[in-house]
Amino acid sequence: MNSDNNPNIKAVFFDIDGTLFSLKSKTIPESTQESIRKLREKGIKVIVATGRSINDLHHVNSIEFDGFLTFNGGYCMTVDGEVMFKQAIHPEDIKNLIRYSEQSDVGFSLMYEDKVQISHATPKVVQLYTNLNLKVPPLYDKNNSDIENVLQVNIFIDPQDEESFMQKVMPNSLSSRWTPLFADVNPGGVSKQKGVENFCKHFNIDVSETMAFGDGGNDISMLRFVKIGVAMGNASHNVKEAADYVTTDVDSNGVESALKHFGLL
Repeated sequence: MNSDNNPNIKAVFFDIDGTLFSLKSKTIPESTQESIRKLREKGIKVIVATGRSINDLHHVNSIEFDGFLTFNGGYCMTVDGEVMFKQAIHPEDIKNLIRYSEQSDVGFSLMYEDKVQISHATPKVVQLYTNLNLKVPPLYDKNNSDIENVLQVNIFIDPQDEESFMQKVMPNSLSSRWTPLFADVNPGGVSKQKGVENFCKHFNIDVSETMAFGDGGNDISMLRFVKIGVAMGNASHNVKEAADYVTTDVDSNGVESALKHFGLL
């Protein structure tokens, strides 16, 4: 698709880390903030699409959004606080995970609607939360853990071990990855694509009227599903292959550049 086309876009979905928020400068580029403000002035819905929790969005609170697709689609909420969709991971998978971790020392975090708990404060875990500007969460209580309401898990496991781990330990769940440090694990059938579907239904928007930006493996389903999928210049190769268009990176005004390319600014 070229810049001569001016598609009838009614909603744009944005990943956060590496897309809106620079992991290098730890800021949102001014051009990105201004671009989003202009989209909303035109009546275009702007929706966060992140693997983060609804409670971990403080670093983008300078932007006004129309909805929050969090936990990779496992928890979707309107700007008014209405929960549109919520799905927990199969409890049997959480049981298996806890058992496996005790035998192998694989670290994990359990992510709930209102809290996050971790298994070990290993150097990898501490590095992750430092990179994301988040406090290291408390340890989970082995004798009193809530296995029924876990919305997402982070598994601190190497990429080459991910597939066999999922088959063996969490067969009812789905993994995706946007960093070598860990994999996101969500309920089977849950993805950012599913979240986009839920928001399209809520706003009565057809998927042919949607656009999305992302840079990580957990963005691939969303980029393939929307009308225009944009990969950031800092995205991994497989993400760029899944997109309709590759823009410049987050620190080089990538969001603004792509929106101008498609005639939305």
